[in-house]
Amino acid sequence: MTFTSWGMYPRVDCKTYPFTDMDSLKRLIEHKEEFVPCGNGRSYGDSALNNSIVDVRPHNFFLEFDQESGLLHVQAGVLLADILETFVPQGWFLKVSPGTRLITVGGAIASDVHGKNHHIEGCFSNCLEEFTIMLPDGQIVTCSKTTNSDLYKATCGGMGLTGIILDAKIYLKKINSIHINQTTIKTSNLMETFDAFEKYSSMPYSVAWIDCLAKGNNIGKCLLMVGDFMNDGKLDYRIKQQKSIPFNFPGFALNNLTVKAFNWLYYNKVKEKVSTQKVDIDSFFYPLDAIGHWNRIYGKNGFTQYQFILPQETSYEGLKEILTAISQSGKGSFLAVLKLYGEANDNWLSFPLKGYSLALDFKIEPGLFALLDKLDEIVVKNQGRIYLTKDVRVSKEIFNQGYPQADLFRKFRKENGMDVKFQSLQSKRIGI
Repeated sequence: MTFTSWGMYPRVDCKTYPFTDMDSLKRLIEHKEEFVPCGNGRSYGDSALNNSIVDVRPHNFFLEFDQESGLLHVQAGVLLADILETFVPQGWFLKVSPGTRLITVGGAIASDVHGKNHHIEGCFSNCLEEFTIMLPDGQIVTCSKTTNSDLYKATCGGMGLTGIILDAKIYLKKINSIHINQTTIKTSNLMETFDAFEKYSSMPYSVAWIDCLAKGNNIGKCLLMVGDFMNDGKLDYRIKQQKSIPFNFPGFALNNLTVKAFNWLYYNKVKEKVSTQKVDIDSFFYPLDAIGHWNRIYGKNGFTQYQFILPQETSYEGLKEILTAISQSGKGSFLAVLKLYGEANDNWLSFPLKGYSLALDFKIEPGLFALLDKLDEIVVKNQGRIYLTKDVRVSKEIFNQGYPQADLFRKFRKENGMDVKFQSLQSKRIGI
């Protein structure tokens, strides 16, 4: 069958093996030369693509929940959406959540995902008590920050290249509302945007939409949304039925003019410099999940999300240079998300640094990869790195410059026989 990631690029002929029980998984590991575990297919690039894929979604039972501590034990194929539907009505929410609820717990660990509160709570591994994983020899091992710590640091952010995660214990956070008290700050340029992030840095959640096609004195203008949970006792949460994009848009539909028009309308719908809104969980955390198959907007050739992060001390000048290059290229993105991050963790391939990250969606078209190569050079010049979960084309050289512990990860994989058994298109491209 033909398989692809959420970016719909590349398309790979592969065989999929469902993970149904431990015995069949052990037999698969023993007899299959190489494969990569795959969750719900929401990574954007080729990190979960190979000629053979193990689908972990059937391994999706809730195992135990401690009402006192909020510690939840689930199998790796459980979706974050399943956790939300079950536990939000009981007054619990994910401590760390990315911008989609449609990923598996195993995928969240493998990508060490982060959300709008990294500057406060860190990555997904920060709420992870422990997990179990099946290694290349079929052995099942429990990992935590203190038990099998090297395996823990290699697996959290390790893109599924150390084994198959079986189950995990994660801490949820107590809430008393499905509503967020949101403040929207409208800025006119990048300096105002940075000042706003710093001014509201004590808020638990923050994220900005940025107009990446703005030029001159308006480069970096944005709508910054910050917020926290309300305390109104309303917990009647149910995921609404999606409206879906029924077909791939024609390639010409998304172009410089349509992106400019969207950006103008989106930015100017907000009239005041500072305003407040009452929004719900889905609107604040998962706006794109309301649209089924939204990836079809980019056409049949697909798209890639380019997400990079720069250290705080180089973020302003680096972002200004990158936004200028994008604006001059005319290959803009109407989905451009800027976030502030806290301290990095000890995991070897975890993405965040203390600084700022920008994520942009680009449709696959002639000239795009040349632009992204140019952006790569600016990123590494400013001591930044590219997010592997979104990546589909970065070179080994650029990857190595961004991840100083890459050789430690390679050595660990080789010493434990993981480099032969667990491979993806991405791991082969960047040599991990």
